[in-house]
Amino acid sequence: MTTPPRVLAERARALAGQAIRRAAGLVEDPPPRCDDPGAAYSPVDGVARVVHGDLGSMLVGGVASLFVQMLHPLAMAGVADHSRYREDPFGRLLQTAHFISATTYGSTATAEAALERVRFVHGFVHGTADDGRPYDARDPHLLAFVHCAEVSMFLAAYRRLGRYPVSDADADRYVAEVARAARDLGVLDPPTTAAELTARLASYRPELRLSGAAREARDFLARGVSLGPVARLAYRVIVRAALALVDRPERRLLGAPRPSWRDGAALRVARLVAAVVRTVLPPAAPQVVESPPSTAST
Repeated sequence: MTTPPRVLAERARALAGQAIRRAAGLVEDPPPRCDDPGAAYSPVDGVARVVHGDLGSMLVGGVASLFVQMLHPLAMAGVADHSRYREDPFGRLLQTAHFISATTYGSTATAEAALERVRFVHGFVHGTADDGRPYDARDPHLLAFVHCAEVSMFLAAYRRLGRYPVSDADADRYVAEVARAARDLGVLDPPTTAAELTARLASYRPELRLSGAAREARDFLARGVSLGPVARLAYRVIVRAALALVDRPERRLLGAPRPSWRDGAALRVARLVAAVVRTVLPPAAPQVVESPPSTAST
């Protein structure tokens, strides 16, 4: 009996989806999704669920955020001294992906468990940077920098590569939604608008430099891990598109090429890659929570 073309297409898409997830290091199922507005940690109809559900743009934004984060010598020292990113790069990515998934799509209980795990691990991450200054992963100042770098790059990537347009009001909603997890991690006053996010991240520039550990991490991230030829080509596109999202001051510190037409070309190709990923691994459609009927008398 001949297998119908539709079934063959579904099998091919499933296999392609598995291959994409493996290449991205997502080898485990994400935490359970909660769509109950009363039990969910984040708004079920929020912008965060749209942005974080787009795997293609999240990959680009995630790489861009790592380029920015490595420029803070204290944050980078914590990664260099306590992370096994060289031996297990996908392990750290998977942990971050699960945390984002838990705090975006999970119930309050699921999200609080993920937050507690991160707080517990942060308690062991402290030491001395190469310039003699102490660092501690629980430092609210460092936590705010990492948060701002991630959120800024995720938002920038989605606005350039995502499926739906993001208005300025949507961007403000997104920044406000993800501020809850930052606050629960220990950030004292996370930004709640896109303008505040931009200003807060810019305020860290006097503290940034390319340390020796950052130079090593930059080269490792730009080179990537051993992948097949197709995956390597896609990764090069992701890296170039990620650098295109990074602001000029940080690009200069990274020693990256000056902005040029190649950035636009990389973003256009990355947009195609993101579209292919959405076809193979379609994100859930944005939810709409209906307001309860009014009980006011007429």
